[in-house]
Amino acid sequence: MVSTETPICNFNTPAIDFNLKGVDGKTHTLESCKGKNGLLVMFICNHCPYVKAILDRIVRDALELKKMSVNTVAIMSNDPTEYEADSFENMQKISKEMNFPFPYLIDDTQEAAKAYGAVCTPDFFGYNTNLELQYRGRLDASRKQSAAKDVKRDLFEAMKQVAETQQGPLKQIPSMGCSIKWYQ
Repeated sequence: MVSTETPICNFNTPAIDFNLKGVDGKTHTLESCKGKNGLLVMFICNHCPYVKAILDRIVRDALELKKMSVNTVAIMSNDPTEYEADSFENMQKISKEMNFPFPYLIDDTQEAAKAYGAVCTPDFFGYNTNLELQYRGRLDASRKQSAAKDVKRDLFEAMKQVAETQQGPLKQIPSMGCSIKWYQ
C-alpha cells in the first residue's frame, strides 16, 4: 500500500457532478447531496489503515457539520477486486456498523475519482454554498493511528469557517493516505 499526499487546495474550483449508487440502494448526485452552507466530499474506503484510524472522527465531524447545514458524502473508488474489504457488500456493512450519517457511494467506473483528482484515501474536498472548493486538507494530525483526542480538528474548523464565511483557510495541511487502487 503506497502512502500518498494530496495536492494543495485549488480555491474556487467548481465541484463536479456525479451520479452514483449508494449503499442505501438509491442514486445520489451532487445536487442531492449538497447542504445549504456547503458540502464535504470524501474519498474513503474500508481497508485503508489511514481511514480506519479516523472513521469515528469522520462520523463525529459529519454529524456536527450537518448542524451547520454542511452536508457530507463519501465515495469509494477503489478496485474491489484488489481489496475484498472494499466490495459493495462490505461498504454496506461498514456504513451500517458505523451508522454513517451521510451517503456512502460506489464509484465503480472510477470516473468521479478521476474527475475530482482524488489521489488517496482519505481525500477531502470541502465546498461552499456555491460548490466552490475551499478546503483540500487533512482531517487532523492522525496518520495510520488516531492522533490524541485533543488535537486540532483541521477539517472541522475549516468547514465551520466555510459555513460561516464561504471561504476556507489559506493555510491547509495536506491529507495523507493510501493511494487510490485504480483498475489495471
